[in-house]
Amino acid sequence: MSRFHDSRSRSRSTEAKNAEQRAKNAPRKQPTQARSKTMVESILRATARILIREGYAALTTNAVAEEAGASVGSLYQYFPSKESLVAALLARHVEETLGPLRRALPALSRLRVEQAVPRFVELMIAAHQLDPALHRVFVEQLPRIGDFAQIDAGIKETQQLVRAYLAAHTSELTPDDHELSAFMLVHSVEAITRSAVLNNPELLQRPSFVPEIAAMIIAYLKRDGMSAVL
Repeated sequence: MSRFHDSRSRSRSTEAKNAEQRAKNAPRKQPTQARSKTMVESILRATARILIREGYAALTTNAVAEEAGASVGSLYQYFPSKESLVAALLARHVEETLGPLRRALPALSRLRVEQAVPRFVELMIAAHQLDPALHRVFVEQLPRIGDFAQIDAGIKETQQLVRAYLAAHTSELTPDDHELSAFMLVHSVEAITRSAVLNNPELLQRPSFVPEIAAMIIAYLKRDGMSAVL
């Protein structure tokens, strides 16, 4: 019983720390006029350039202001810290990568597994092709706390979307643990596509790339011959 309470206490402590970190990272205000929107966009683009060029550890508000051609005072009107800059940039990136998958789900839910899986793989590849150098920084350099936990939250949301699809198509599948299957599917495709985009982009040009990944996933989901072994 004590271990259970200790686990719940750690979970609440982590949630509290994340909430505190999110509050610190929240923008001070939102731009409303065209001029201020342009300046904020320039600041965020400058943040992305420095992250890609020099890394998260080297990022400072002074460097961002100089890169953006803005004053530090103007930057602080909207972003209280470098963490808030990165959090805003990360929120945009997560929305840009997850948005197409969310919008595609209604159409995917009507497709059979053999049709839906290749489309899912294509969507994952497209997501990783959106500013891959910046995505690498987010994945490899950011601490997973507060708003920076959005990368993990995005992956979990993708798992939930896939789980919902699997539950709706259970008659076509061999595995009946949809939560585990969604975890296996999403992390397998995530790892392969991220590695290809970041390290072997020439693979994306091969006509067999998507079909090969799709075949692997479909074989896992409909493994009739393996069900007796597993």
